[in-house]
Amino acid sequence: MIPNLDSQIGISVYSTTFPGIGGKIRVVPEDFIVTEIISDKTKNSVRDQEGYAVYKLKKKKIDTNHALSGIFKKKGIRLKSLGLKDSSAITEQFVCSGNKGKAIENFSTEKYSLENIGYVKKPLSKKDMIGNHFKIQISDCSDGLSKFIEYGQVLNFYGYQRFGSKRPVTHLIGKAILQRDFKKAVDLILSFTSTYDSKENIEIREKLSDKENYEKYLDQVPIQMDIERIVLKEMIEHDEYIRAIRAIPLSLRRFYIQAYQSFIFNQSLSLSFEDGENLFEAQSSDVCFDYNGIIGKYVKGLDQRLALPFVGYSYYKKTRFDYQISKILKQEEITPKDFFIKEMQEVSSEGGFRQAAIHCFNYTSKQNTVEFSLSRGMFATILLREIMKPEDPMLAGF
Repeated sequence: MIPNLDSQIGISVYSTTFPGIGGKIRVVPEDFIVTEIISDKTKNSVRDQEGYAVYKLKKKKIDTNHALSGIFKKKGIRLKSLGLKDSSAITEQFVCSGNKGKAIENFSTEKYSLENIGYVKKPLSKKDMIGNHFKIQISDCSDGLSKFIEYGQVLNFYGYQRFGSKRPVTHLIGKAILQRDFKKAVDLILSFTSTYDSKENIEIREKLSDKENYEKYLDQVPIQMDIERIVLKEMIEHDEYIRAIRAIPLSLRRFYIQAYQSFIFNQSLSLSFEDGENLFEAQSSDVCFDYNGIIGKYVKGLDQRLALPFVGYSYYKKTRFDYQISKILKQEEITPKDFFIKEMQEVSSEGGFRQAAIHCFNYTSKQNTVEFSLSRGMFATILLREIMKPEDPMLAGF
């Protein structure tokens, strides 16, 4: 049976018949270890002196953005990451300075450490990261973990983090923006609640469902609800919904649109799988990624991986999945043209393609611990979802 949370983010199928071992992850941070993998070419380009400083950031109980913010406050240096790592894990990743110059000295705090490993001629980017390696312990599970590898490939859904995890609202905000319903977007940011929210959060969000309460309850909004506070202040001062949305950092506004695209993608994968489409092997006229991540048409004999459209204003209709995608867009009352937003052009998205199946390598398991590597942009929680088949993903530590 598919958990309700999965359905909310567009996932309505399991791609394997593996019975699931249940259990729980992230009981303690040490249960979930993530190590970033960069290409050999990038690794070999790191030298001892001159250029842009590269560091290894190790952290625990803090997400990447907050760690980098803390480094800036302490050392006055802005660093960029190649990918985001959440707080419920022990993680190791590469970060790079955006300016040439001498590296700061290694230092550590209770939650993170920063170690200089050298310099590069040009700043590192997401393209330099090829994936992540995971070592995960599953507590209170049944036997059978070692048998999972026999069950074949897994569909490349977007994971719970993409949608807000305990509060799956990011895609709903994105849809409201696409439909130019900026009032609804503000309402969702301020007052959308979920069963996983704390009692205190639910109470304050219920109060914020009434516009008349904005000024009255602003000071009661917790500091960690930083986006809500930005929106509230803008609404109190100017009472303009689109202006309040625009006050949100651009990266997050773009993320809302991407989250909705991810929801459409998850639905497209689910419906195509239910309709019997082969999503693990490319066929004639399919769009594929080659070994180097270059997109192109299927060529027999080449090592290629099937790709599905990631809908935007340049949506490519000529794939065997247009039937399912068009059906979903009609149900959602959205068209590809909606992804070009005249009122907020900076968050418009042309779309693209995403791999249909997860590329998992270096898979090993021992007792209740599993290790594997995933290519960039793939979610460990989606692979774990197939292994564990949890009744309630959030209670299982997802």
